[in-house]
Amino acid sequence: MSEAKATVLLQHYLKQLKLPSFLREYEKLAAVCQQERDDYQTYLLRLAEVELADRERRAAERRVKAARFPVLKTLDTFDFKAQPALNQELVRQLLRGEYMDQRENVLLIGNSGTGKTHLATALAFAACQQGRSVRFFSATSLVTQLLEKRQDRELERFQKQLERLELLVLDELGYVPFSKAGAELLFDVIGRAYERTSLIVTTNLPFEEWTEIMGSERLTGALLDRLTHRVHILEANGPSYRLAEAKRRLKAPAGKAKAGG
Repeated sequence: MSEAKATVLLQHYLKQLKLPSFLREYEKLAAVCQQERDDYQTYLLRLAEVELADRERRAAERRVKAARFPVLKTLDTFDFKAQPALNQELVRQLLRGEYMDQRENVLLIGNSGTGKTHLATALAFAACQQGRSVRFFSATSLVTQLLEKRQDRELERFQKQLERLELLVLDELGYVPFSKAGAELLFDVIGRAYERTSLIVTTNLPFEEWTEIMGSERLTGALLDRLTHRVHILEANGPSYRLAEAKRRLKAPAGKAKAGG
């Protein structure tokens, strides 16, 4: 068989086998291995490592896309100094993802603008990188979708999609009260997730005020019972990042003008 024909066939087979990294790198790595006098096993090992690394990267990218984060944030950019009361050790422990193996939940409680959504996103992003299936919702958006799916007779299908997740994030619970139907549908999601899917919930309300958004003491009690059975609680009650940033922006022009005068 001629070299040209062998090359064409090899490229065809690699495409059929869906090995794009093999196809892209085999000539380059062959030259490197020849120069370094590596044997055939080492050459194949290097190709396999490249293919596997690229496949894992693409899979992680798909999981991140499927999670539908509003803004992607990681723990590297979180300012723990601005929230000194926050349990940093627990945050870093949760980042490892073991709570999902135990079907445990995470509650982030604190004032508006204290970084709760940032932390929830960072933990959920880490879960995507670890191979977990994740979905991010604002609590209001999820309830709206549940009501729409019920109206369109697609609720059961949507609920089954949620049940297949390993981590479900509910952001900003407590900012908008729900209707009776909406509260019941949210309770159903949390009830189905109980000891099956881990939840991360961010809220600005202490537990005793959750009745205001759920509309029923009985429903609130049952929801908290399931949510807090196996839970890690993080409290972020420091000053608001957004408020501090707004104050800095307002002061900046005045400071520059003074310096110039």
